[in-house]
Amino acid sequence: MNQVYGGLLNEDIRVTIDDKLVFCPSDYTILEAAKLAGIEIPTLCYLKGLNPTGACGICAVEIVEEDGTSIIRRSCRCPVKDGMVIYTNSPAVIEYRKQRMTEMLSIHPNDCLTCDKTGGNCHFQEVTHLFSINPEDRKVPKRPFDDTAVAFTRDMSKCIACGRCITVCNDVQKIKIYEMFCDEKTGDRYQQVKNGRMLKDTDCINCGQCVKVCPVAALTERDNVKDAIKAIDDPNVTVVWSMAPAVQNTLGEEFGLPTGSDVTRKIAAAMKQLGGYAYTTDFSADVTIMEEGTEFIGRVTNGGVLPMMTSCCPGWIRFIEYNYPDQLSHLSSCKSPQQMFGALVKNYLPDKIKVPVNKICHISIMPCTAKKFEASRKEMESNGNRDVDIVLTTREAAKLFKLKGVDLANIEEKDFDTFMGEGTGAARIFGTTGGVMEAALRTVVWTLTKGNIDTIDYVAARGYKGVKEATLNINGMDVKVAIVNGIGNVRPVMDDIRAGKSPYHFIEVMACPGGCLNGGGAPLTSDPSMVATRMDEMYLSDKNNKVRRSHENKEVELLYKDYLKEPCGHTSHHLLHTTYTDRSKDVK
Repeated sequence: MNQVYGGLLNEDIRVTIDDKLVFCPSDYTILEAAKLAGIEIPTLCYLKGLNPTGACGICAVEIVEEDGTSIIRRSCRCPVKDGMVIYTNSPAVIEYRKQRMTEMLSIHPNDCLTCDKTGGNCHFQEVTHLFSINPEDRKVPKRPFDDTAVAFTRDMSKCIACGRCITVCNDVQKIKIYEMFCDEKTGDRYQQVKNGRMLKDTDCINCGQCVKVCPVAALTERDNVKDAIKAIDDPNVTVVWSMAPAVQNTLGEEFGLPTGSDVTRKIAAAMKQLGGYAYTTDFSADVTIMEEGTEFIGRVTNGGVLPMMTSCCPGWIRFIEYNYPDQLSHLSSCKSPQQMFGALVKNYLPDKIKVPVNKICHISIMPCTAKKFEASRKEMESNGNRDVDIVLTTREAAKLFKLKGVDLANIEEKDFDTFMGEGTGAARIFGTTGGVMEAALRTVVWTLTKGNIDTIDYVAARGYKGVKEATLNINGMDVKVAIVNGIGNVRPVMDDIRAGKSPYHFIEVMACPGGCLNGGGAPLTSDPSMVATRMDEMYLSDKNNKVRRSHENKEVELLYKDYLKEPCGHTSHHLLHTTYTDRSKDVK
């Protein structure tokens, strides 16, 4: 019998799994103990770090009792007990798993050739293949299809009732729009929006975290790849590409590159291969710091509304519009970097590239499903032109590149185009929780102290904690800042603001845990360690950048000199700032 050690803490107990002796903490489940021993148990509904539902039953194992009898248990929910004897692949276990899979498959559509999850993203298909199950007699029940939201769609004919979306929406994001529905007559079970509503009638913030964890295609981002192809193939259209900082450290994963790989210049090459101008919203993130930093300095020095809160994350904007509309004055009036870039594409860039604005199609690549909604907002236009024409998620961009024959892993790197192609290290870290705050502090503190405080790395803003905070003494004034990591952590902060008890001057909020690196449109993963790796690689990209403060971006300097004139001036207010809406009455 092989021994596998799991720490040998005082409270460790021992169990035998597939004839391996495993030492593990007493609060482990069988699934966790098996992973400790390097034994993989298939799962569908399980999400690491969250309360297991045991809904799918695929993680079943056989436990042999002292009297020699055995019992089947779902390992994700079954705690270990000292002396347990467990088998993960016995004939009884395999038969049980096959039965559960057959039950699910018998009511699941057999449209794998055209399903949105095809291409290695369907966890359900992987497990089905593992057990070689394909029921001939399928009776797919009629279930709701919901395409009322701008960001993503719900096709409940594909729902396997695993409960993942409910868990992440309820327990992580705490928006709580989903519930499990069971037909009393047929016993059919699937996820539904509470009370059978459509997504458009809820306070869903479009964050897409439910889309990321769905193991099938019951929840998918709204596909805009065909729209992008139409624009690319139109000889009368000039495509202007932009992409978010987080895309540069995640898109490579869709092409087999290591987690967090910096593929910035590879994406620039891919954009040029497809045709058009290649840019990154690192540029407009730097512009955002110029505008938002100036706005914050104005509020602090002139008695404006405090705390000021960031406005880069469209999921967070939706949340406050629905739940705290009386506190909208705390939001920065800045548009997000995506929308700022779009406004400049349609107003500043045409003269530079000598292309009429009505011939330009701006395609934005974002790690975020909520960006699709943001681009559609009526406020997001200037001088009669939409800031952003098409939004693709990171996953959609990978699909587009593959359809067009772009081998991102092996493509020769190229630079971005001029005028709006330069970005600093400060802009790059916009893609992670705390990044916007740190980028702002690099410029705001330097400006307020006239360069006497020359700090670059504000490490207190970094990490995965739900609410991070720091106090900085600037010219004798203690400035208190906070970073909210994940929308599920924001209510206590907002309740303090509403009650007039907030101690902060400046607050960053990102809706997705970990920030945009873990956005609803990013490459699929439910493993926090992968998000942490992406985060580390993004900070490395920042460190390796020759310019790490937004106000030192030479193309941004030129933008203000030639066009905007000054941050928060007349032109920038018209193009780069916006207002927000009370949506509390939109919920039906």
